[in-house]
Amino acid sequence: MEDDSEPKQSSWACLPDVCLSHVFHWLDDRDRSRAALVCKKWSCTMHSGSLWRCRTITFYGQPSRARTLEFQSALWYTKKFGKYLKHLEIKLSNPYNTPFLKKFQVIMRGLLSHLGKCNSHLESLSIKYLELDCLIWKNGVRAQFIKNLAAFLKRMSNRLDYLNLKGARITLEEGCELLNSLSSLTNRSFISEINIEDFFSLHLSVYSSALFHQTMSKFHRLTILTFNYNCISDELLDILREHSSHSLCTLNIKCHIHDPHGQAVSGMSWANLAKRAPKLNVNFFFERVMKHDHLARILLVEIPVRSISLRSCYFSDPEWTMRPTLTNLLPAYWHGLQKLTLELNNDHELLDNELLQLILSCKKLLFLKVWAFLSVGFMERLLQNRAERKCILTTIKVRIYTAQDDSTEEERLLADIYRKFKYLIDSELNYFVITYPMV
Repeated sequence: MEDDSEPKQSSWACLPDVCLSHVFHWLDDRDRSRAALVCKKWSCTMHSGSLWRCRTITFYGQPSRARTLEFQSALWYTKKFGKYLKHLEIKLSNPYNTPFLKKFQVIMRGLLSHLGKCNSHLESLSIKYLELDCLIWKNGVRAQFIKNLAAFLKRMSNRLDYLNLKGARITLEEGCELLNSLSSLTNRSFISEINIEDFFSLHLSVYSSALFHQTMSKFHRLTILTFNYNCISDELLDILREHSSHSLCTLNIKCHIHDPHGQAVSGMSWANLAKRAPKLNVNFFFERVMKHDHLARILLVEIPVRSISLRSCYFSDPEWTMRPTLTNLLPAYWHGLQKLTLELNNDHELLDNELLQLILSCKKLLFLKVWAFLSVGFMERLLQNRAERKCILTTIKVRIYTAQDDSTEEERLLADIYRKFKYLIDSELNYFVITYPMV
């Protein structure tokens, strides 16, 4: 006769450690702390270093009670388990006044000081959109924050592999101070990925700065560099060729209408870099830089371009035409272009033939995103060519601008086109096409 006096043990008690750790991984801080009270085994899982390798802390400019509790919890757990941290992301959400930024600076000073003392594993740090050029950053608060961040980067410089300070909007001297902190211990930095897009304040001609060139010469193992075109010069390309050509894989370059980009960059400098860095791919992101003569100074044939994004952000210019760019500039990259994004207010200038010809000429083009005035018939021609294997697109995202309030007829035609090529779309394409009134 079986003895039923012993209580049956829950199957959860027999869960392997790796499975239990996976369950904890998907819990938020509050649920983790509650689960840790169940038993000694679960409490030990709570203190497993693998659970605390990644952390995001969001500072809310206008916090609700729930957001305040969320922030306090994230901060507390970051300090408690900071020794395990490998990836830290700081988000600054809608800072609205100077007292808030003063509080942010004080908290960050304490957090960075604590992590600097207890952590020896941090690999990546991201603090985006600081916008330090805003007036609500008073000089004293701003200077103290930069000082604290520079001290932290210096302490972590021999371990940090990734730094993202996108949107810092900082002066040239302050920016170089922070970047120099990454190499202050050995006068060399072996960090592999840096994002300094919109890192410097608007209107700065960084490309002419000897201080910036001296700073960038200290990086010796860059694989991915994200920055603005106002940093590009023959000197910088020569520095990258000399110090990082053995590792360099990707340059992400943003060119904004408000950044100076009138510098003359030699095609030979690009060719020399590409020759020494055979794995290099360059991705361009243009914001309201649309005129052919401006683009022609930047898009040199020697550049190993993989991706181009041209965005006019709904602005129209009666003196601008897209046709020369499609027919003269972009075809130069037929052998390497894989991704093309065109968000244009082309002011009813139909580009169907030119765009289709460009797509068919680019033998490696996989991704196409177009927001522009096009005819619906363009989609049928494109899909027919794709069905005939004349291009290899796998993603097609198109917003067809129309000047009419009622686009019912265009939508009907698009539905017919979808049905005609449904077999292809469902099996081989990431496909999304709509009409969009622009009146």
